[in-house]
Amino acid sequence: MRGRAILFSEMTPAPEWEDRFNRWYDEEHIPIRMGLRGFVSAQRYQADERNYLAVYEMDDLAALRTVAYQAIKQHPSEETAWMLSNVSGFTRYLCEEISSAGDPSPQAIDAPVLYPVWFNVPEEHLADFDAWYEQDHVPILLECPQWRAVRRFHVKDGEPGRYNRLALHYLDDVSALESPERARARATPWRERLAAQPWFKGEYGLFDRHGSRQTPPL
Repeated sequence: MRGRAILFSEMTPAPEWEDRFNRWYDEEHIPIRMGLRGFVSAQRYQADERNYLAVYEMDDLAALRTVAYQAIKQHPSEETAWMLSNVSGFTRYLCEEISSAGDPSPQAIDAPVLYPVWFNVPEEHLADFDAWYEQDHVPILLECPQWRAVRRFHVKDGEPGRYNRLALHYLDDVSALESPERARARATPWRERLAAQPWFKGEYGLFDRHGSRQTPPL
């Protein structure tokens, strides 16, 4: 159910064909990929304004370089071609996991709420940023009972944003974002020192789990 790399992709359908979009995603787009080597699972999410997200778990990014995957990318079905030409809000990021903390069980990533946080950190600050996130920030967040787990990724490639770090926070409830633990994690001296840097500008999302996790057929 959980891999060492992810494909993070958002799409927004128009309201008049939102049901059609969801059928296509659940019955065609994800199942085809679950039949390919290297794909471990996929979970969909939804934010406000019909913004949908899919996070594909893969053994590694080599899953996207197989002959079979390239074939479906280069020769999409008519429905897939239509959808990809008509959705808005498209994002696509390829990421490799660099650390994980919190609940170690496979079910940890099935939390009801996903809170992604993006940063573009200058190379010369990466070591300090990574150490702060893993040694200072995450341990305090995980003191909150609703903060289930945190996975951190190196963003290898993607569009439209330019980032090199992604943290996926798995929450049992959105109220975790208003918790005293999060307030304390955002007020440490280490964070305040980093926050004074002009590059320290995170991009944040908030998604509710949509449907069940799909896995490869047995």
